Amino acid sequence: MASLVDGFGRIATDLRVSVIDRCNLRCTYCMPAEGLVWLGRDETLTAEEIERVTRLFAGLGVDEVKLTGGEPTVRPDLPDIVARLRAIDPGLDLSMTTNGLLLDRLAGPLRAAGLDRVTVSLDSLLRHRYAEMTRRDALARVHVGLEAARAAGFERIKVNCVVISATNDEEAVAFAELARSTGYEVRFIEYMPLDADHTWERAKVVPSSDLLERIAATYPLTRVDEGPRPAAVYRFEDGSPGSVGFISTVTEPFCESCNRVRLTADGQLRACLFALEETDLRGPLRAGADDEELARLALEAVAGKWSGHRVSHPDFVRPERSMSMIGG
Repeated sequence: MASLVDGFGRIATDLRVSVIDRCNLRCTYCMPAEGLVWLGRDETLTAEEIERVTRLFAGLGVDEVKLTGGEPTVRPDLPDIVARLRAIDPGLDLSMTTNGLLLDRLAGPLRAAGLDRVTVSLDSLLRHRYAEMTRRDALARVHVGLEAARAAGFERIKVNCVVISATNDEEAVAFAELARSTGYEVRFIEYMPLDADHTWERAKVVPSSDLLERIAATYPLTRVDEGPRPAAVYRFEDGSPGSVGFISTVTEPFCESCNRVRLTADGQLRACLFALEETDLRGPLRAGADDEELARLALEAVAGKWSGHRVSHPDFVRPERSMSMIGG
């Protein structure tokens, strides 16, 4: 069986599938306050098309699929999509990244449909700061969503926090305490140049090493070897539940071990989050291409993957699409 291997020997086994570009938040590091020009319904892949492409990638060695957006829970047929993907392979690692606002009513149906894990984006534990960063006063709803996820049977719950200097970086220890008190796996993500407003500044990036030092000064940590994962994960030395992890895309890129590819909501395959080129799968799919042709397109796209994104280099070029349009 062919595998999705690139010219540097990296094998793609992780597929990020954006099911929609729309979102019910307006995070300052992602999109403008007024939102963006959304895809039309006919431009977005259908549930059947998502199932077919995912099945194709599973046949090429993908064993982990994460549903993203935009905000995936605003798509009405999300439980059906999950059920379709679960039917592909009971052993497929199937998860979702969400802002949590709609988990109060969707956690149960998604778990029943076969979703394995949820990751909830939460950038501040303070109501006023959360409202400033997301342009929505919805922190309480996120906490309700997290509890709903636990009640639905999701045992491994991750919390993603995008850290921006002089905005929420002083909350690092508080997030560690959240992990200790709940068992959540908190992941700190360095601020990346993927905002639609193009206001990203290198000076606003807080190095993961700084956050690690702050947390370890209060709660000693031990590194955990989780294999080729983007996050450097640490447990608490005193045996408290939960963990903290650091995704250092800017200061310590993990491009050499990257095993991810991404499918946008409009059916474009991206070999890297920061890719400047995309491979259209939706067009051939709707034109009647068979699986052999689609597989050829996928294999060629991954084979041409570059060595890395060069975010910290002077010659770095931003991708045209912002994070919400690519898929988080």
